[in-house]
Amino acid sequence: MMGSIDEPAGGLPKAELPEAELPEAELPEGLRALRADVHRELRSLDPRAADRFTGLLTGTWGRAMRPQPDGEVFVLTGDIPAMWLRDSTAQVRPYLLAADDPAVAAALTGVLRRQLRYVLADPYANAFNAEPDGSGAGYVDEPAPGPLVWEQKYEVDSLCAPLQLAYGIWRATGGLGHLTVDDRFVRAARRIIALWRVEQDHENRSPYEFRRLGDDAFDSLPRGGRGAPVGPTGMTWSGFRPSDDRCHHGYLVPSNAMAAVALTGLAELAAAIGDPVLAADATALSGEIATGVRTQGVTEGADLAVYAYEVDGLGGQSLMDDANIPSLLSLPYLGWCDPGDQLYLRTREFVLSDANPFYYAGSSAAGIGSPHTPPGHVWPLSLTMQALTSDDEAERTRLAELLLRTDGGTGAMHESFHTDDPGTFTRAWFGWGDALFAELLLDLTGRSTARLHPRLPAAERPAR
Repeated sequence: MMGSIDEPAGGLPKAELPEAELPEAELPEGLRALRADVHRELRSLDPRAADRFTGLLTGTWGRAMRPQPDGEVFVLTGDIPAMWLRDSTAQVRPYLLAADDPAVAAALTGVLRRQLRYVLADPYANAFNAEPDGSGAGYVDEPAPGPLVWEQKYEVDSLCAPLQLAYGIWRATGGLGHLTVDDRFVRAARRIIALWRVEQDHENRSPYEFRRLGDDAFDSLPRGGRGAPVGPTGMTWSGFRPSDDRCHHGYLVPSNAMAAVALTGLAELAAAIGDPVLAADATALSGEIATGVRTQGVTEGADLAVYAYEVDGLGGQSLMDDANIPSLLSLPYLGWCDPGDQLYLRTREFVLSDANPFYYAGSSAAGIGSPHTPPGHVWPLSLTMQALTSDDEAERTRLAELLLRTDGGTGAMHESFHTDDPGTFTRAWFGWGDALFAELLLDLTGRSTARLHPRLPAAERPAR
């Protein structure tokens, strides 16, 4: 079967999807130069990759990014007319490499400013509308979200996203104006720290509940929307995964690793803008969460230890991985550990095997999928992340070539595709997948974005 097997709830009809092409004159000079340089280098390696990169780099800029009159930038996640905090940072991350162009830097700052507005409006929400018009995917949720909110699924990694982008802009430009123009960044950062502190003790302190009524009640958190019981671990609780599926155990290990790293970056930013109290608060919370990951997020059993995907602090755990990022596979990419870390390598071997219940292999591809999509579907996100976290050039090249030939003839990185038939896929336009593959192509030409993102201090990285 050729084509998408589903339409996302509340998604844009295919006839309304914006065109991918953007006139050359509408691209900032910095992006034109980056596109030309990378295209030339990729052309000598693989003409398909060169042409694909050209489309990917301009696609988000021309199709998804919507400048607003106040200078902020709304970013469509793809074929759903909403902006996800997590996705929007991922979608613009390749542009950090061209942020020495003032127009690119201004656009990135506009995305950040919009994210901060959303965090201050509702830090528990994951996705937002361009305007406070009450739009949503058509579900009936309790408590009812505010009119600016598309969906109020609380996901730890959503709050990491603006911290990551703020840090990346600083490292890419050397400037702090995006943080100091007013107090919005500091207020949002303090709001994030306060919420993560509350959710370290979810059972006793959290006000959050989520119930979805009707046919989609499987999205509801158990216990009347509170989630399954948890005990304290030092980590911070999450209601949902980066797939937007509910957590089975409340402490999502890769999201907590991501939070610890994001707080390390926040501490650096706070020190740079002269806020030692914020820096100290971020450092302290990062340490507590990181200790929780190391002591509570690792399974010890008859076999060698690996990271669990989720734990509950009461003895429950999920041994698996999901394609969506943060994932266990992505831990080095997140800045949590080095790619050669032994605990990570054991975990990597586990999640890239049949021991992971969401690892699928077929005649066209093998990789990690998600309970969010049908069985037998692998996600380009996971294949791309497998390449980005590998130090084996042959594996990286093989995966890039695999991704180029499994797009169903569309020229796009879909949400997922069937391992026996890449023409059977979900999501006609999935901006996150496009952007991450652009990152891989940049990386293959020696232009990694990793230097622009925080890492745990060497003394705090896992050593097992």
